[in-house]
Amino acid sequence: MTDSSVVDLKKLEREGSLKPVIDAIPEAAYNNPTWRGLSYFFRDLAIYVGVITLLVFVTNPLLVLPIEILTILAVTGLFVVAHDSAHGALFNSKRKNAVIGKLAMLPSWHVYEAWVLGHNRIHHAFTVRQGYDFVWHPVTAEEYAAKSWNSKLMHRIEWSWMGTGAYYLIEVWWHKMIAFKPPARWVKSIRQDRIFTGSFVLLMAVGFGILGYARTHSVLGALWLVGRVEIIPFVGFCIMIGSVVHVHHVQTDIRWWKRGEWTKFKGQMEGTTVLRVPKGLNFFFHWIMIHTPHHVDMRIPMYNLEMAAKAIEKAFPNVVHDAPWRFGDFRRSTKACKLYDFEAGRWMTYADGREFLANRVASVA
Repeated sequence: MTDSSVVDLKKLEREGSLKPVIDAIPEAAYNNPTWRGLSYFFRDLAIYVGVITLLVFVTNPLLVLPIEILTILAVTGLFVVAHDSAHGALFNSKRKNAVIGKLAMLPSWHVYEAWVLGHNRIHHAFTVRQGYDFVWHPVTAEEYAAKSWNSKLMHRIEWSWMGTGAYYLIEVWWHKMIAFKPPARWVKSIRQDRIFTGSFVLLMAVGFGILGYARTHSVLGALWLVGRVEIIPFVGFCIMIGSVVHVHHVQTDIRWWKRGEWTKFKGQMEGTTVLRVPKGLNFFFHWIMIHTPHHVDMRIPMYNLEMAAKAIEKAFPNVVHDAPWRFGDFRRSTKACKLYDFEAGRWMTYADGREFLANRVASVA
């Protein structure tokens, strides 16, 4: 990077505008023909129905396991379609986006309007901003030390590589979608979508429960069918999406910003990642790991994110976090990123946090 580009970058960070970045994205990246969005939806829906049907008839555990994995991936694919619809990126019609979005979110048990509120209006609007962005918002050493022993234990579980699914299930799905009290203007729409989603989950459980009982003549058989067709895919999806969201915004070189220091450029360009997954995985992930251009402009449909990423990285070299998606990196990140020092702008381990507090006490003494 040249000296002039360094100066330009500092200016952009200071002023915070994303307009120069958006201007670098080619117009073609915004093309979203209706047929293409529908093709992804119906393809993923067909796969989901197909694997669910297999789970009904296949009972051999050795065969059930790979089918469950395919089911989780199918739920993930439908969720990403719904995610794009919620952003208004998949279709030019607001009605089409709402209809497809609500339908595609059903297998993941997500409430469409609650997702729009929390994800679009809060997470995207204030990415990695202290006190605003609720997705993987870190705690300070002082806040962690003040927690009860059971809260500390829960934090250690949720912020480990094995616990990202638990974090997503509790902190995002339950607290920000199911159990929270929405603002007055969102109450009606979120209530309607909660009923819609809950009815789908209940009807599936009752239908497959009856089918399982009719085939096995046992309550256990009925519960096992409901479990493998509905519950295991949901829990598996939470584990999948929890790890995905974590790597989108938590890395040792991704900084969280204090309220007064945060800008849109810092949040969307420097607070997100581009992670390269094996090409076959994008069949279900729909390029959602190409996350930086998605945060720069939510109007870009998922299948054009690669085009937008290339343009952004060409115009702003060495700014975007672009790397292969590797499990080892994910595991190392979860070990290093436990607590956060907002003054210094750095991640800390639990040991770092204890040392930080001890030094503070020593300096006062």
